[in-house]
Amino acid sequence: MEYELIKPKTIILILLLSISSLTLANSRNLLEDEKNTVSIFENTVKSVVNVTNIRKVRGGLFDYDATEVPVGAGTGFVWDKNGHIITNFHVIEGGDSFLVGFHGDKKQYKARLVGKVSNKDVAVLKLLDMPKSLHPIKVGKSKTLKVGQKAMALGNPFGLDHTITSGIISALGRKIMGVGNVKIYGMIQTDASINPGNSGGPLLNSSGQLIGMNTVIFSKSGSSAGIGFAVPVDTITRVVPDLIKNGKVTRPGLGIGPASEYQKEKLGINRGIVVFYVDPKGGAGKAGLQGFTRDQYGRHYLGDIILSIDKKEVNSIDEIYHVLDQYKVGDVVNADILRKGKRSNIKIKLIPIKDN
Repeated sequence: MEYELIKPKTIILILLLSISSLTLANSRNLLEDEKNTVSIFENTVKSVVNVTNIRKVRGGLFDYDATEVPVGAGTGFVWDKNGHIITNFHVIEGGDSFLVGFHGDKKQYKARLVGKVSNKDVAVLKLLDMPKSLHPIKVGKSKTLKVGQKAMALGNPFGLDHTITSGIISALGRKIMGVGNVKIYGMIQTDASINPGNSGGPLLNSSGQLIGMNTVIFSKSGSSAGIGFAVPVDTITRVVPDLIKNGKVTRPGLGIGPASEYQKEKLGINRGIVVFYVDPKGGAGKAGLQGFTRDQYGRHYLGDIILSIDKKEVNSIDEIYHVLDQYKVGDVVNADILRKGKRSNIKIKLIPIKDN
């Protein structure tokens, strides 16, 4: 009996066809929701990075040679092909330099801080050297989100690189205290599992678009309890271009120094914004707003109290910050004020304020 030898190229082709058929069969066995999750992971994983925070540490007073020590790690994502990486401010806080790792790439790429806005918990890094190719994340919108729709979180929980978890949007419009001691408004709540290390990673919709940045969890154990929060993408798209261009975010302000909550309590005032200081060159100063004054005998006199901006009550620094955040520099607002027990209304032109 004669046997015909099969050429090596034919064997390879048969193997490839077999693998392809097996993969196709496995794919057909997946549910539509599973296929969606798999597709989103495969199409997004190259946009998600690991961020390591490096700090210079000296051993003692006379130790002049600082040692670089990793002090924290989190997640980030590629914003554009110029090498800008978006992450949380608290991921990079206190760092002197940063390392960025990509999926399937053993090299760690150095990056520098471009800008940050602590009260939004957003920071922008810039790669100093880049991989062969960059894959910017697809950016969506958060204002059209619905409670109950699918949400997926990508990140590096507990150092486990490029993990995906799936859940839903549990609630919208949450107010969560940020690292700048100012509440972040409009936060997205999700039950997609978020753990330490996920901070700065993307929250995605079922189209694989960025809808938020995973930022904080509520948990007694420190691990996921199904209550995670993400900075909405609309906030990110509003502040990131300013950070890339100027290193800071310019926001509209009145040009005042408000009294602290502690000072208000000492004065026995429980409503409004107590004006402590007024910049004479600012919008409030030009409109005639008055701060604390002191006479020749050293006696202090209470200044104006701002009760509302365009009929929106402002009873804390958080609230006035959030209300003014809805305007642009140059806009004119109507402020209801209380001066010596009498209520009046003044128009104030908003001036640019640089956030740190």
